[in-house]
Amino acid sequence: MSPHTVSNYQRDLLRLSAFCAQHGVGDWRAFDVHQARAYVAALRRGGLSGRSIQRLLSAARSFYRYLLREKQVTHNPLIGVTAPKSPKRLPKTLSAEQTGALVGIDATDPLGFRDLAILELFYSSGLRLAELVGLDLDAVDLDDATVRVTGKGGKQRVLPVGRYARAALTRWLAARTQFAAPGEAALFVGRNGARLGARAVQLRLRHWARRQGIEVSVHPHMLRHSFASHLLESSGDLRAVQELLGHADISTTQIYTHLDFQHLAKVYDQAHPRARRKK
Repeated sequence: MSPHTVSNYQRDLLRLSAFCAQHGVGDWRAFDVHQARAYVAALRRGGLSGRSIQRLLSAARSFYRYLLREKQVTHNPLIGVTAPKSPKRLPKTLSAEQTGALVGIDATDPLGFRDLAILELFYSSGLRLAELVGLDLDAVDLDDATVRVTGKGGKQRVLPVGRYARAALTRWLAARTQFAAPGEAALFVGRNGARLGARAVQLRLRHWARRQGIEVSVHPHMLRHSFASHLLESSGDLRAVQELLGHADISTTQIYTHLDFQHLAKVYDQAHPRARRKK
């Protein structure tokens, strides 16, 4: 698992541990289905959404599967305990014009070349943040215009790299030697010569979004969402988008069909004679 995932699991399980301590549960074997439901109720009273509660329950279930495997408990009290349903939220994306403005930065120095390569690669190949910061030099083949990515669960996939991303990567690789420490394998490095961290990428993306006049809050996953949405709008090939994103289940990818429908509905409202409002 990525350090980000490990940190999230730790935080979620500490929350469960705090609930048990507060309610006098001193052993994991003493936590039963009634307390599991009380835990959900307490989270709900605390103002958490159904989505957040579902994530906490998922962490707890995984933890109890581990305890079962280690023969520390005899059953999983979280089985059958569900979170309240919450409205499905559509992922936020940038328009093609906003994305063009973001990747249209005027890079004039080595770190600018690096940031442009990061932005172009995010949008060109639809990478997750952890996938991008985990890239090594040998993962990129500029002659073949591909990048080899290790996704969730250690699954690898090979993705195309667009010509703008290839040009940006070529400029960055020429400048990378000014920063990279001897023997450093990472594709993207910081001023200290070591692998660039996820937080640094988030901050650089936010910096450039402000510089380019983009008024919405921009984060790395928004570029992944934009990649998927724009590709689906143009091609209509849901299965191809699934493969490119590395989704194990196509139902995860289908959220982008709702975005595509929103786009079509907007066009319809603006263009159809029976849909246009009278001035």
